[in-house]
Amino acid sequence: MFRNRDEAARLLARRLKGRTFRDLLVLAIPRGGVVTGGVLARELGAELDVVLSRKLRAPDQPELAVGAIAEDGRVYLNRETCKVLGLTDRELADERRRQLAEIVHRKALVRSVRPQAPVAGRSVIVTDDGIATGATMIAALDVVRAQGPHELIVAVPVASPDRRAEVRRHCDEVVCLLAPADFGAVGQFYEDFTPVEDTAVVALLRASLPVPQS
Repeated sequence: MFRNRDEAARLLARRLKGRTFRDLLVLAIPRGGVVTGGVLARELGAELDVVLSRKLRAPDQPELAVGAIAEDGRVYLNRETCKVLGLTDRELADERRRQLAEIVHRKALVRSVRPQAPVAGRSVIVTDDGIATGATMIAALDVVRAQGPHELIVAVPVASPDRRAEVRRHCDEVVCLLAPADFGAVGQFYEDFTPVEDTAVVALLRASLPVPQS
C-alpha cells in the first residue's frame, strides 16, 4: 500500500537509480501519471513530457475499458471484451470520436506550456500511477515506439499481473513494484488516490521546464 502517488513514485525511482540511460525522457500519461512522472523525472534528472492516451469506455459502463486511443489516432482494442459485450462498429466509432476530441483539448492545454519533446534515439520511460486493463498504456507505447526511441521502458508502482505481461509485449522492459494476485483496481493500493486536475498537470509540466540561462 502506498501513501500517495508521490511516495509510490519515489520508491519507483529508487528501483531505477544507478542505471545508465541515453538522454532520458520520462513520458507520463495524464492525469495521475503526471504526478508519478514528475517525481521520476526529478529523481532521475530526466526531461518530463506527456503522451496522451484515453481509454475507450463500454456503453453504460464508463469504468470498463474496451480499448484505448492515442494522440495520433491509433486504437488498441481488447477484441475479446468487445465481442463479449457485443459492441457494434458504430458504438466504437462514436466513443473513439468522443475520446479523440478530449485528447485534442488536452493536447492544446499541454502544448501551451511546453513543446513536444523529441523521442528518437533516447531512453524513454513511459509511466502512469498504475496499470489496470493496460489499454491506455499499450496505445501510448505504440505511439512512442513509432518515433524510434533507443529503448522503451514502462515504470509503474502497481499493475495487474496478467496485464503487466501483456504490456511487456509492447516495450523493452516493465519495472513494477507491485503486481498482486488480488488486484482489483489501481486505487486500492493507495491511501490517497485523489483525482488529479488539468490545472495540476499544467503546473507540474511548467515546474519541470529548465530555467533559461541568462
